Amino acid sequence: MRVLVTGGAGFIGSHVTRVLLGAGNAVTVLDNLSSGRRDLVPPEATFIRGDLKDERRLPEWLTGHDAVIHLAAFVAVGVSVERPIAFAENNVVNSVRLLEAMRQAGVRKIVFSSSATVYGVPKRLPLREDDPLGVQSSPYGASKIATEAFVAVYHQLHGFDATILRYFNPFGPNELCEPETHAVPNIIRAALLHQSIPLYWNGDQVRDFIYVEDLARAHANVLDGTGLNYFNVGSETGTKVRDIIQMVTDILGYPIAIEDKGQRPGDVAATYATSERLRKATGWRPTVGLEEGLRRTVDYYRARLGT
Repeated sequence: MRVLVTGGAGFIGSHVTRVLLGAGNAVTVLDNLSSGRRDLVPPEATFIRGDLKDERRLPEWLTGHDAVIHLAAFVAVGVSVERPIAFAENNVVNSVRLLEAMRQAGVRKIVFSSSATVYGVPKRLPLREDDPLGVQSSPYGASKIATEAFVAVYHQLHGFDATILRYFNPFGPNELCEPETHAVPNIIRAALLHQSIPLYWNGDQVRDFIYVEDLARAHANVLDGTGLNYFNVGSETGTKVRDIIQMVTDILGYPIAIEDKGQRPGDVAATYATSERLRKATGWRPTVGLEEGLRRTVDYYRARLGT
C-alpha cells in the first residue's frame, strides 16, 4: 500500500513511518518541519517538505496514494489557550483542506490522529468509544472534536473509509517538542540533568501511558479498515504520575528533586482507556510494558543529552 503520512517527521509520525515501511508499505512523509525533524524520517521514505495550507499542490502530492495517516497538528494544550485562532486554522481548517484534496485526488482512506481529550472529564472509567464527548477546556481539545466531525462528514458524503484513533498518553524516543508539556519526557530530562521536576497535585493524577512503538503499530493494523471506526489506543492501565517518577528514580539509581507546584486548574484527576474494540477488530495489543518503555526512553535521552 502507498501511504502518505502528514506530520511524519514528528514524534509519533516518525515511528508510524518506520512501522509502515517494516510492513512493506511505500511511505511518503509530508511535513513542513515547523516542529518535526528531517533526521527522524527514515531514508527509505519519500520526503516532501510542504504545508497542508498549500491547496494548489496538495492534490498533486496525494495522487497515487492509497491512504493517508494524518498526524500533522499543533499539540501544546497551554499554547492553544493563548493562540486559539492559530490552532483552529492549523488543526481544523488545514485538516479540511487535506480531506478536500484527498477527494480531488481520489484517495478515500484516512486514519486520523485524535486524542483522549475529546472525552473531557470522564463520567466513568475505563473510557470507551461510545462514551459521550465532553465539554473541552482547551482549543486543542476542541480542534480534535471538530476534525473528527469533518472526517465523519467526508465518510458520509464521499464514502471515505475513515478510522479515528484516540490516543491516551504516548511516550518514548524521538519526543523533541519545544516547549515540552508532557510528563514523561519532562521527568526524564530533568532527572538526567539533575534538575527539579515540577509536580502538580502531588503527582496523584492517573494517566494511561502507552509506549510510542505500540501506538505506531495500531496505525498499521487499522489500514485495512472500512467504513467509519473509532478506536481508543491505550495501555488499559491507569498509573499515577508520582509512580512514574519513582520508576525513573529506580532506573537511574539516584533520587530526583521535586518542586511542589500545588494544584493546577483544568487537570482531569484520572483518565485511562479500554482498547477492547481495537483488540477485537485487529488483534492489536500493547507489547512493551511501562517499566521497559521507560528504560528505553531513559536510554534514548541519556544518549541524546550526553549524560
